[in-house]
Amino acid sequence: MTVSRLSDIPGIGVDKIGDTADALRNRDILRLENLDTDIRPPAGALAATHAAIDDDDANSYLPFTGQAALREAVAARMHRSFGVTYDPQTECIISAGGLAGIFNTLLSILEPGDEVVLTDPTYAGLINRVRLAGGVPKFVRLVPGARGWRLDLDSLAAAIGSRTRALLVMSPSMPSGFVANAEEWAAIAAHCRRADAWLVYDAAMERIVFDGHPVIQPAGLPEMRERTITVGSVSKEYRMIGWRVGWIVGPAPIMADVRLTSLSNVVCQVGIGMPGATAALTSNDDGVAAAVAEWQARRDRLLAELHDLPVVRPSGGWSLLIDTEQLGLSPDEASRLLLAKADVAATPMKGWGPQAGRYLRFVYANEPVARLADIRERVRAAWGL
Repeated sequence: MTVSRLSDIPGIGVDKIGDTADALRNRDILRLENLDTDIRPPAGALAATHAAIDDDDANSYLPFTGQAALREAVAARMHRSFGVTYDPQTECIISAGGLAGIFNTLLSILEPGDEVVLTDPTYAGLINRVRLAGGVPKFVRLVPGARGWRLDLDSLAAAIGSRTRALLVMSPSMPSGFVANAEEWAAIAAHCRRADAWLVYDAAMERIVFDGHPVIQPAGLPEMRERTITVGSVSKEYRMIGWRVGWIVGPAPIMADVRLTSLSNVVCQVGIGMPGATAALTSNDDGVAAAVAEWQARRDRLLAELHDLPVVRPSGGWSLLIDTEQLGLSPDEASRLLLAKADVAATPMKGWGPQAGRYLRFVYANEPVARLADIRERVRAAWGL
């Protein structure tokens, strides 16, 4: 019998589509279903990781909060990029990937029944972790438009209540590619202050923004440093998915609780992964700008090829959404037809928020522009459109 904490937690869908595509062993399949990328990690990160394999200090549980050099690198990045200062000893903890950091943070701030505000659509893994931590998700609509997604500020106000404990915001957001603008961040911050709520900021993709959009760190907004917990990782920006290294930064009092939760949960991070992460954060050439330019080119190709279909323009991130319900197809059926008839793997968004169930996601991080050139013909072959 399924335990109660899992009763409202569906899968994320990606695993099923990915497993099916893997089983076909067909290199012609466009892998648009999973958040992988073919762009290499920073050279310095690769070299440091190779060296760590022979370093006995990397083969250790200690220190439980993460290697000092990496915590210092994270704090330095926060100060250098956003002017927000953190003590690497008391206000930074290294986690076994960003999502472990999110989960440990939620476990540290939520009482059973506390409400957590999230955008809709949003990553199913975030929704599921809120529920696993005993929280209740409350959703704020993202509204699609000709220039992309915008946060419905009336919906945001309506989602805030007496049980609101946190707002969990990702920007750029996955799967939509929504990037919060200054007005939206100001509204989020105002509600956090008014409700005395935490802002848990998922910064996994914060520099993967397109079209000249600025990168805004909410901890730098007025009166927000003491109520913002930022969770980042090397997985997306630095293309280091397999390293499973992330970080949590926030004010010292709550970080003491996050430290206890971390010790009680995953215990420690990937020892041989941390030197590579440190090298990535301290490199003079981390490759992020070049990678972002390439991902934007891939986004632009998809938008051009699919211009006559109900695709919502992403302002950042690794993926975009297409509203297949407008085409008379459920996302499940659209996904099935794409794989069966056109060698395209794509994930339906069921479970990724109340309105997300009408969308199919295309990930462009793992397929070069040349491979995307015939995507419209593949869609036509699959859907007859």
